Amino acid sequence: MRAVIVYESMYGNTRAIADAIGEGLRAAGDVRVVPVAEAGPGLLGQADLVVVGGPTHAHSMSRPATRTAAMEASRKAGSQLRLDPAASGPGVRDWLGAMGQVDAACAAFDTRIAGPAVLTGRASKGIASLLQRHGLTALASPESFLVTKANELYPGQAERAREWGALLAQRLLAEGSPARVRRAEPA
Repeated sequence: MRAVIVYESMYGNTRAIADAIGEGLRAAGDVRVVPVAEAGPGLLGQADLVVVGGPTHAHSMSRPATRTAAMEASRKAGSQLRLDPAASGPGVRDWLGAMGQVDAACAAFDTRIAGPAVLTGRASKGIASLLQRHGLTALASPESFLVTKANELYPGQAERAREWGALLAQRLLAEGSPARVRRAEPA
């Protein structure tokens, strides 16, 4: 099994969740965890599973304006926010907008402030919808991992992400990726 986890992270929480999901998936095969800027078309071509995640900004996926606001917030005097090394790269929304068709299974996740999703929004729902428009087949429902108002992952979120990664691996191995099933079918 080959899995690619593509993430957008402003302050490091989404990257930490992506890494934890990767740890959970690694028992089942080859896993690459990359920021959006490093996720070229060649990387996805041989993937059996594509997992994509990003932070929830203004109830959905980030936009250029919300990404700029997040960067500016980290530069304010006295700010405790630290930008992720890949924060200045493209966002998931833009990357998905330019992505072609991909024949693989997929899963989507986000990081968001704790609270009812109706109030906080969930980037993962939009990510999942766009992945499916590009030909990917959902392996799991979109998942959210929670961040405190002090911009730290809640205790247990990384462990939950590892468990979710292991669950994705189990499902993929049990069901087979759409691409692998189609490659095995006689012509």
